[in-house]
Amino acid sequence: MSFRYIGSKSRLISQIARYMGPPEHGSFFVDGFCGTGVVAEAAAELGWNVRINDSLRSAVISAGARLISADQAVFKKLGGYSKAIAKLNAAKPKHGFMWREYSPASMDTCGLERRYFTQDNAARIDAMRALIGEWVEAGDVDEVEERLLIADLFGALNRVANIAGTFGCFLSKWTNQSQEKIAMRCRELKESGVRVEATVGDVFDVPNSARDLVYLDPPYTKRQYASYYHILETVALDDEPHVEGVAGLRPWKDLASDFCYKTRALKTLSRLVHSLRAQKVLLSYSSEGHICLQDMRAELSKIGTFTMHPLGAIGRYRPNKVASSAASDVNEFLVVVDRPVVQLPEEQSKIVNAIKPVLVESFA
Repeated sequence: MSFRYIGSKSRLISQIARYMGPPEHGSFFVDGFCGTGVVAEAAAELGWNVRINDSLRSAVISAGARLISADQAVFKKLGGYSKAIAKLNAAKPKHGFMWREYSPASMDTCGLERRYFTQDNAARIDAMRALIGEWVEAGDVDEVEERLLIADLFGALNRVANIAGTFGCFLSKWTNQSQEKIAMRCRELKESGVRVEATVGDVFDVPNSARDLVYLDPPYTKRQYASYYHILETVALDDEPHVEGVAGLRPWKDLASDFCYKTRALKTLSRLVHSLRAQKVLLSYSSEGHICLQDMRAELSKIGTFTMHPLGAIGRYRPNKVASSAASDVNEFLVVVDRPVVQLPEEQSKIVNAIKPVLVESFA
């Protein structure tokens, strides 16, 4: 992944992986808040089938792309992966939504000069996304190949974005990197794949069974990911929402997470863990979160055996130099909750089993 993602566990993944253990036959590693997929990727490398979910389609696309193997994305109709990327890089710039709303061209459309991208790069992003859509419509790429290309476009646009770290707002002055010409790159694909299922939606709706291993990494802070990564979401959805304000945010409040509100977070977490069928739950937490660890222990101990494992301190998210000079480190923990196996009532069991992935069936 070529960009920083708030709460990313990339610096902790080797420690988290120690608590995953080997999978049972047919079991899944269920990542309910998958983000960019670094934890799900580690589980797949241990042989787990993977089920990823997030409320943001852009996150599920990013996470899913990490898990794609070379034999799943051959781009037969386009002459191979590298040729598909070359065609996208050669696409003629297009004055589309990104150009109108997120480059200085926005001065003419809304009276605000948004400097997320130069006009040339924004027009190239529009052209690249449009060409991917044309390939999908013509049947030249399948679902997996589409997901891979959109994720590669995320990486490319982030490298030239005039931002401090997230897309919550743009910088007033252009950085040197933002003035470079955007270019998509091929990534190294996996040698072999595992069964992967993906959904975009409410974590409470994600299927899981007693033998699955569920991993939860809720937001826990006031930062709403739907607003911080709104441009990625627009590229993922390929829509043209009504955007407002200096930052040009797309409507996001329907995706606001209860975990981002201090008064709701613990109650929501308890309700979530209670609702799971999985016997073992891994839960990431940091000292930056607004749930008190003692309160979490008291609440989750009612559900199963609660153990907490310190993972050490990492640097706090720093969006700019001022924040960096004042920020302290964050202490990270992994909580393990071992739950007794609970038999659901027959009717509830039927409902759970009827839930189907809504984004992809699998990319195995």
